[in-house]
Amino acid sequence: MPGVRIGTSLTSSLPAGDPAGGAATLVGRARASHDAGLDSLTLGDHHSTGPGAYWQNTPTLGRLLAEWPDRTAGCLFLVPLWHPVLMAEQIGTLASFCGATFVVQTGIGAGSASRAMGTDERRRGADTELRIPLVKALLAGAEVSEPTLGIEGARIAPVPSRPVEWWIGAASRVGIARAARLGDAWYGAPSLTIDVAERQLATYTDACADAGREPARIPLRRDVFVAATDEEAQRLTEPVVGGGYRGFDPSALLIGSPATVAAGIAPYAALGFTDVIVRHIPAPEPAILDSIALLAEVSALVAGL
Repeated sequence: MPGVRIGTSLTSSLPAGDPAGGAATLVGRARASHDAGLDSLTLGDHHSTGPGAYWQNTPTLGRLLAEWPDRTAGCLFLVPLWHPVLMAEQIGTLASFCGATFVVQTGIGAGSASRAMGTDERRRGADTELRIPLVKALLAGAEVSEPTLGIEGARIAPVPSRPVEWWIGAASRVGIARAARLGDAWYGAPSLTIDVAERQLATYTDACADAGREPARIPLRRDVFVAATDEEAQRLTEPVVGGGYRGFDPSALLIGSPATVAAGIAPYAALGFTDVIVRHIPAPEPAILDSIALLAEVSALVAGL
């Protein structure tokens, strides 16, 4: 049985003042992640941004797949904000450029995004329940109609010729049960402490048993920074972590040398998490590229967990 796999979720929220420079940053991080031997590359999904910029998921991933030809890749879709036919078309096209499993990560999105996109935030859960099966059917080559959405006789091409996995992020019991019924994996949030992760994983395991489903893998997001020493990692991240980074409990962050970061992953591996998808804590770009390179050492250390 393989040990824990390390993937990357590239931060596509960057300063708005230099669009070409931001794009080059994303390409450079994707190349560095591939060189480090990371298992997967994914991007997020966000809308109505500002004052910072957000490089949108599908065109950005299309470019980055040129740097990532042979491993798992994918992106997040905030399902209630996407028309099912458009979402399926984007996935089918991206999957045709992906040389391995394509991952569809899903979530219901925040209320502010719903309001900006003109959708009813009160229906986010119901819309997710409705739209995921429609997208799956379209990706399987079926013809789809759904009167409540005005969809009649829809088909898409290309459809994926390689596996597609659905990772469904959720924190509530209802959402975790949805992940068990409709997804191939529940995607643990980056803010989870070990105690909360254990409780939510138990909820997911029970929901899988109720649904008669076996998860393909159990991934967990972590915010991370790796340096040669613990002291160097702390120094480089203190400007943002010291201010209460993202409101996270500091124990949910992985900051330190390769050995320290691997030791921080071990308790989650013991619970049963199979993949740790890292997002880098902001720091000067050369330090982030160094951190990505050091993830190769972290991967080697956790490969046997």
